[in-house]
Parts: sequence; C-alpha cells; structure tokens
Amino acid sequence: MDPQPVTIIVLAAQRTGVVNPLASRAGVSHKCLVPICERPLIAHVLETLTTLPAIREIRVVLEPDGQEEVDQVITPFRERGTPITLVDSDPNIVESVLVATKGEEGPFIITTADNVLLTHDGFEQVRAALREMDGVIGVTTRERVHAVHEKGQRGFYEFKDAGYANCNLYGLANRKGLKAAEIFREGGQFQANKGRMVRAFGLLNILMMRFGLITMPAGLARAGKRFGAKLAPVIFEDGALAIDVDNERTYAICEWVLGKRLGMNIPRPEIANWN
Repeated sequence: MDPQPVTIIVLAAQRTGVVNPLASRAGVSHKCLVPICERPLIAHVLETLTTLPAIREIRVVLEPDGQEEVDQVITPFRERGTPITLVDSDPNIVESVLVATKGEEGPFIITTADNVLLTHDGFEQVRAALREMDGVIGVTTRERVHAVHEKGQRGFYEFKDAGYANCNLYGLANRKGLKAAEIFREGGQFQANKGRMVRAFGLLNILMMRFGLITMPAGLARAGKRFGAKLAPVIFEDGALAIDVDNERTYAICEWVLGKRLGMNIPRPEIANWN
C-alpha cells in the first residue's frame, strides 16, 4: 500500500525569555542551530524528512527573529523538491501546532528540530497508524532506551505494562485528532499541575495510571473517548527514538549514536552525574 501524503510540522522555537545553554555554548542564536556531527540539529532532522516519500510540505515553526538564520540552513533542502516553509510560533506549543495546520484537515506528523535520531522506519510506523487512528503518539519502553544507553532518558510514564518514554513524534489524522491535542493548550508540564491533568484526562484515568492499573494503549484509548477521538501509541522497538538533544547529557549520547550511524569514530559517553 502506498503511503498516504502527509504534512510535517517541525517545532523549532525556543522557550520565551530563555537562553538555551547548548546554543550559548555553541555561540549560535537558537538551539536548532547547535552543531552535532558537523551539521546543525535541524539539518539532521531535515535530512531524514526530505528523503521520505509522499510529503506534501514541511512547516518549520519558529519565532520570527530566528527565521532568517534558520532559513539559510533550510534552503539547500528545498532543492530536493519538498516545499519547506517557516511559520511564526506562539508561546504556547499547541497554539503553534494549530497555527501550522493552517486550518487544514490533515493528516499531520509532528516532530521537533532536536529529534536528530529520527528514522524513516519510526516515521513510517506513525504514518501507517494514522490510517486507523485519529491521533497517535510515538513511545518506547524503559528497557529499549536503556539498551541504547543507560542514561538516555531519565523520566518514564509508568503504566501497568511498562515504563514508557515519549519519542517526540506525533500523528494527527484529522480534526478529531487536533481536538484531542488541544488538551495541552494551557501549556506547562502536566506533572507539575494536577488540576490540568484532571481536566484533560479525568480523575479516574489518572488514578488508574498512577497506580499501574492500566496499560499505555488502554489509557490512551480511554483518554481519547473524552474528546471523541481514537488515540493509540506507536510503541517503537528502537529505544534511540526517545533520545533527543535536551541538554549536555543527551547531546553527548545523541552525538555518539548519530556518529555511529554516519560512520564517525565518536567514543561512547561515560556519564556519571550529568543532568
């Protein structure tokens, strides 16, 4: 079966008023421009995305003051034939996604500009799942992350079947999927705001997750019913998909994994007390 055409949204904006430490260390204005394995972060992501079939458009979401510099990195990738446009970001991440959809029905696949370990296989698994679901989220398990590197991810969502890590790869098939995504409109971290979690997922669902009484697929299915949407996880075998460039620790791990893929001789990072 031929892949269905999709539009990709790449989230590349920085947090308002926050100077990213990796960008500061590298002497660049934006985190997505930080070099890793001899190219900016966003260049590695675009390398993967522009070598996929059936991509209608790639929309890079970024605050206006960074667009001129980032556009210089993007320009060579346009020569491959996939339209790549810049979209003004909003301080709220979901507002940014909604603006980037431009009111279209979908389907959309969303990732981030620091997701340098993204693979064609992971992307295509999400795209395939959108044939059956309104919305999907890419995840992998603790064991699979640790099989890549024991410090690859610090936080996991605990469910009855496993501890899961988010892979910064999401699919929204239609307006139902977008409606479900709006639960994050208020912004902030759910785990730091219990009231927000209750409004989004319902108290019973949260209690079932908190005490390990429900699996990840069942939990997403129950949450989706609150919005009239069919939601499901795509559970990746590749634990590297959960590791993106967040800080010095994950930068070092991503550099090592990416370097191996590119045939570069980068030593395995031995990380003790890094954050």
